[in-house]
Amino acid sequence: MRKLLFALSLVGIFMTHSLSYATTNSNLILQDETEETEQEETVAEAPMAEEAPAMEVEEEEAAPVEASFTQELKKRFIEGGPGFMGIVLICLILGLAIAIERIIYLNLATTNTQKLTAGVEEALSSGGVDAAKELCRNTKGPVASIFYQGLDRVNEGVESAEKAVVAYGGVQMGQLEKNVSWISLFIALAPMLGFMGTVIGMIQAFDKIEAAGDMQPSLVAGGIKVALLTTVFGLIVAIILQIFYNYIIAKIDSIVNDMEDASINLIDILVAQKK
Repeated sequence: MRKLLFALSLVGIFMTHSLSYATTNSNLILQDETEETEQEETVAEAPMAEEAPAMEVEEEEAAPVEASFTQELKKRFIEGGPGFMGIVLICLILGLAIAIERIIYLNLATTNTQKLTAGVEEALSSGGVDAAKELCRNTKGPVASIFYQGLDRVNEGVESAEKAVVAYGGVQMGQLEKNVSWISLFIALAPMLGFMGTVIGMIQAFDKIEAAGDMQPSLVAGGIKVALLTTVFGLIVAIILQIFYNYIIAKIDSIVNDMEDASINLIDILVAQKK
């Protein structure tokens, strides 16, 4: 009985050691397999990480460069064709040239009428008509010219001086408004040319449809786009010239108001000198 128990205990001890040894070996094998799997995943992820920046660089290089406003405007102008676009451009250049010339002239024609009126009154009191005429001769602007014409006729009477002031005031107003009508002509002409280009472009588009016998967007899209571009540029030219035209008209009105007020003051001064 004792031998049997001893044998059973030996068998139990042997089986326990065998199970622990098998468990240890299986754990080591699983650990080795896990490490190999992690290494393979790391190796597989490394090329993907290297490819990602390369793909981003390619996408950045492939991204289209946005054109500036001037480049886009130049592109559209060329697409519109040299026929009507050239005429519209000529309207813009001539209109701007006249507008700039008028602005320079009107700014030079602007004078301090209050200072001039006070100087003329002082000159009449101290040096007489000749001194006042000399002051007006040395002063630029339409108001000084009107004063000179009135003072030049003062010896014939105040009424003659007043008539001279009114008559020469009309002459000066005509010089202020010189060539301004051309600007208004270009303002009206530029959109008309643009609309004419649009109508001609639409006619050409319908001719293509008739020749092809089929309504395909690709046949008429280009012609309609070019036709609309002429209208857009014509309107842009008209808007630009209209801004300059309104400024010039406002400047002329301001100078004319100063001329009228100064003329009334001059007549009052001459009447006071005659008393």
